[in-house]
Amino acid sequence: MSATDLEDIVEHMRRFAWPDYLVFVSMLLLCILIGVYFGFVQRKPNTESEYLMGGRTMLVFPIALSLIASFISGITLLGLPTEVYSFGIQYVYVALGVTLMGFVMGFIYLPVLHTHTHTHGTHFVRVRDGRALGGRVFLCATSLLVRLTHAVDRPAYTANPCPAVGTRLRVPRYLETRFDRRLRMFGSVMFTIMNIGYLPIVIYVPALAFNQVTGVNIHVITPIVCIVCVFYTCVGGLKAVVWTDVVQTFSMFGALVLVAIKGTIDLGGSDVVFQRAWDTGRLERPNFDINPTTRHTFWSQLIGGFVYWLQTNAVSQNMIQRYLSLPSVAAGRRALWIFVFGVCLLMSLCSYCGLLIYATYQHCDPLSTKLARAKDQLLPLFVMDILRDLPGLPGLFVAGVFSAALSSLSTCLNSMSAVILEDFVKPFVHKPLSQRTVNWIMRSVVVGVGALCAALVFVVEKMGTVLQLTMSLEAITNGPLLGTFTIGILIPWVESRSALTGGIFGVIFMSWLSLKAQYWVATGTIVFPHKPMSVDGCTYEFDHSLVNATSTSVYTTDDIFPLFRVSYMWYTFLGAAVTILVSLLCSVLFFGRNDPKTVSPDLMAGFVRRYIHGPDATPNERVAANAYGKNGKTLHESAL
Repeated sequence: MSATDLEDIVEHMRRFAWPDYLVFVSMLLLCILIGVYFGFVQRKPNTESEYLMGGRTMLVFPIALSLIASFISGITLLGLPTEVYSFGIQYVYVALGVTLMGFVMGFIYLPVLHTHTHTHGTHFVRVRDGRALGGRVFLCATSLLVRLTHAVDRPAYTANPCPAVGTRLRVPRYLETRFDRRLRMFGSVMFTIMNIGYLPIVIYVPALAFNQVTGVNIHVITPIVCIVCVFYTCVGGLKAVVWTDVVQTFSMFGALVLVAIKGTIDLGGSDVVFQRAWDTGRLERPNFDINPTTRHTFWSQLIGGFVYWLQTNAVSQNMIQRYLSLPSVAAGRRALWIFVFGVCLLMSLCSYCGLLIYATYQHCDPLSTKLARAKDQLLPLFVMDILRDLPGLPGLFVAGVFSAALSSLSTCLNSMSAVILEDFVKPFVHKPLSQRTVNWIMRSVVVGVGALCAALVFVVEKMGTVLQLTMSLEAITNGPLLGTFTIGILIPWVESRSALTGGIFGVIFMSWLSLKAQYWVATGTIVFPHKPMSVDGCTYEFDHSLVNATSTSVYTTDDIFPLFRVSYMWYTFLGAAVTILVSLLCSVLFFGRNDPKTVSPDLMAGFVRRYIHGPDATPNERVAANAYGKNGKTLHESAL
């Protein structure tokens, strides 16, 4: 009987009427029309530069909105309200880390990247010591380690002295220029692995929301959404992606504002929301505990959050491609600060919705009663509860969630086409590719990766909460990649073999730490204490044994290695730190120090460049002494 009552309530709340479907389908059609416009009306994405960078003529505001939409996926829209509902607002202090990232990114990383107009955050490797691998580049950590010390002098690296503006925007390109081709491939492999693991989560989350409000199976809706996204990304290139991101950003903000206003009115004002949150400890001051195993503290959000958001902006092809589609560093900085403000505003809205959900369900927790069967279905459940009598508005909310997913998916697909083309196709082709072949390859990559990610949704649905899961898994690749990139621009004394060893060690270490920790969390051995929840005021029947099964509020630490209990907010920081430390140790103990004067000024951060080459050094300067590396081998600049 209890199960029947609960099912009846669930079905009663699934009032996704034809006006809702109309709003939802209209959003998808608008995205398709934008792709058709830029693909067939303007007819400009016929070159690699146009397809990947919009010809470097994009405007600041739409790029800034695209940056927001690219990063804020459905993972944030659905995961953050659940986080605040369950654990309070401690996570929201990550806004301090985001602000700090804005300063560091704008004045240290962005100028270096913009100088080279790359396509990709992983190509920041400079040929500094005249060494490289013979034969093909290694695609796995094992073979990289085996042949690490068997580098041979490579033939002269010839490059187009006047490359097409903006055709290469990538960190791997930087890594090749700063170190050698091995580091370029390392960066590209890390980026590819990260995206293939990340995109299925991006697709899965909005499908979960759609399932909650309509009952449609998630494996029915995910292929449809992927097809729409693949279409406008293939046809319209970066310009279509950016302008659909603009539409989708307004859709995201509109959906959250709508939910916040309607929910607040129903409760009787924001005072009620904040008072109930304060009474239960959800509205709280920063926790200054220095214990790294505490899930969220002021220090984990400031330092760990800063490093996490820095890797998102500094080494992610998805973000760099947008910064470098702008004509100057100054324009990039303006877009960066609009992005920082927009992200903080969006996180505040999501957090308020989390507090609003708690204030509404204060005496009947839908997670305990399984009215919301998955944690990330909490916000969709709330939306259908408060908007079910207003036809069209639930459809607007679902359109907003799917907008977030589409923007992130299209961004990653467009960036993956650049990575695959530049790093996994061109290096192994002996003659120049025609423009038609290049276009065919880029669009084939978009279709292939989109289909793969839709299939991997079957795997993702077996995993737990998406917010912590995503940040934990991203750290496996992004932490070491950020560490390698940081070595490149800040530590010119480290040479390529040391950097590669540090990067590989960082990936192995973070894989061991992150996967093992997620295993303990998934098996219930580590359970983080929730804020107080109650089911005393429920007006429907449910299985009370479920409450006992899900209300464990402490975890036993005796049998768990302490490192596995470190907060996931420190993971990216740990990955970068381990990479840098191992690289420095290898330089001291095994491979020796590099002569920093052999590194071109434009490959260093400004203050490092002035320290090494003098106060008058400029980013475009070429020092005569740099013409020769170790052993007198001629150094050749990559086509940046």
